[in-house]
Amino acid sequence: MIIRQETNNDHKEVFSVIESAFKEAEFADHNEQFLVERLRKSDAFIPELSMVAQIDRKIVGHILLTKLKIKNKSNEFDSLALAPVSVLPEFQGKGIGGKLIFESHKKAKELGYNSIILLGHEKYYPRFGYEQAEKYGIELPFDVPKENCMVIELVENGLKGVNGIVEYPKEFNK
Repeated sequence: MIIRQETNNDHKEVFSVIESAFKEAEFADHNEQFLVERLRKSDAFIPELSMVAQIDRKIVGHILLTKLKIKNKSNEFDSLALAPVSVLPEFQGKGIGGKLIFESHKKAKELGYNSIILLGHEKYYPRFGYEQAEKYGIELPFDVPKENCMVIELVENGLKGVNGIVEYPKEFNK
């Protein structure tokens, strides 16, 4: 398996991977593939952080990290949103999602980012170092169980002094 940056030629195949990955997902709006399309065209998009997992020239997984802000009354902080991570159903449970997560963390750190925020399964993401965002005084702009709102520091003290409400790119709101 190789993990690499997504190219324009991958878009159609990635669309199908995301659609298949979330087709039976209980906590999904089943429109994640359209979110990725909108984010690719946005100011929040970072080409290096749209990555695919490929086995024998077939794309079996995809991950996207995009820019977001954490804002409080006096400050604004840059961070990233992890949304979504997708693996074809027949390849799930084989560690592909985890490899995509680790590789995206590594690339985000290389690009100078300090943290990543996500809304996700409370039993899956902690194994990759994610903690409840509440611990850092970070909140999402909508009601969600606190155990599903998570954050990771990519560098030591990457969230020191950071707190506030997450401001997602407008493309998340469509």
